[in-house]
Amino acid sequence: METKRYISVRGRLPGPKSQAVLQRMQHAVPRAISAYAPLVVKSAHGTLLTDLDDNVLIDLTGGIGVLNVGHTHPAVADAVHRQVDRFLHTDFTVVPYESYVHLAERLNARFPGGGPVKTAFFNSGAEAVENAIKIARSYRRRSAVVSFERAFHGRTLLTMSLTSKVHPYKAGMGPFAPEIYRLPYPYPYRCPNGKGSESHQCDETCYEPIAEAFELHVAPEDVAAVIVEPVQGEGGFVVPPPSFLPWLRKLTERHGILLICDEIQSGFGRTGKFLACEHAGIRPDLITVAKSIAGGLPLSGVMGRAEVMDSPGDSQIGGTFVGNPVAIEAAHAVLDLFDQEPWLERAAEQGRLLRQRLTDLAQVCPQIGEVRGLGAMVGVELVKDRSSKVPAPEFTDRVLRAAAQSGVLCLKAGIYGNVIRFLAPLNTEREILGEALDVLEQVIVETSRA
Repeated sequence: METKRYISVRGRLPGPKSQAVLQRMQHAVPRAISAYAPLVVKSAHGTLLTDLDDNVLIDLTGGIGVLNVGHTHPAVADAVHRQVDRFLHTDFTVVPYESYVHLAERLNARFPGGGPVKTAFFNSGAEAVENAIKIARSYRRRSAVVSFERAFHGRTLLTMSLTSKVHPYKAGMGPFAPEIYRLPYPYPYRCPNGKGSESHQCDETCYEPIAEAFELHVAPEDVAAVIVEPVQGEGGFVVPPPSFLPWLRKLTERHGILLICDEIQSGFGRTGKFLACEHAGIRPDLITVAKSIAGGLPLSGVMGRAEVMDSPGDSQIGGTFVGNPVAIEAAHAVLDLFDQEPWLERAAEQGRLLRQRLTDLAQVCPQIGEVRGLGAMVGVELVKDRSSKVPAPEFTDRVLRAAAQSGVLCLKAGIYGNVIRFLAPLNTEREILGEALDVLEQVIVETSRA
């Protein structure tokens, strides 16, 4: 029986129709807003994307982690259409609507550790982070904020200041927001204590510089919050040791510092838990969510302990479009899917398949330094050789370009752009994911031999 093929690419990308639009884009859109994929989309459903020239590709980018339930999931699309016919906007703080309140209640019920919890909604991940910092500063009456090396929290002034990657985000964009202090994030594969080379594990000696920072760089009584990604996203899909987040939680509690978990990329089932911090068994003070919260519509949120969330005064947080009713209904549809179907199990299964196939590939491809991940949040770090671990960004770019030409879209990550990250919808059919991995394996092997 012939195996069904999902990819259909006729000729080199971009095709003539896509090329025409991309050329117009050069004249109409600032060059900073560049196009990653060599095509222009016409439609997308599930994990499959069709361009203007009717090429069909497998999309493992998920809109940079936005589409955990897939492109145009019918339940999300139906919810959006129903709301469009009711009303599009009032500004919740002018004329409130019940769906906002209900969504807050549903997310509050999922907050790790329970307790009195409140949630506020915004538009983007950066807005959520900015407001989480505002809330933390208001509650603690302190100004300093601690973030981590390789962190990504956004591209507004404050979130860019928290972000730890100069190119392309920060170069020439200063001066940056003050009172931001950056500390090392444990990176088992590149453990500075030398233990990562064999065991790929760090221990608590790797955390000592974080504790020392409160003696060397900033007084703990001046720090409002520590913001951390439970799994680093843009930084390279770096999974910290299991002891790290519990250790960090104890440290912040000792000094009366709020702990903010940035779950913008790792949340909504990506790691096999609804929120990645659940793996560590901790209760943060605040959590930021966005990306997959509304299945493709712009929506974000800050969830947190009620007494912390209530600290800002009237109208100190908010915005005209925040908690848009159409996006809110899409988010309800996403939560309904999580309530009704085994999305967390799908994430875990997808992660197992990815790690197994990629680990097998590493046996014949010396450029694969490490395969790592939590649930379906899997990354492959590519290096020039395993002994030196020198990053291989050029090799990574060649692989991704060749994969796109062969019908598979993937993204890179990491400070040096040498990590392939997987953000496929969690309901990607096994056969579709298998075909995509077949293509990637062939491309990686051929590129390594070139």
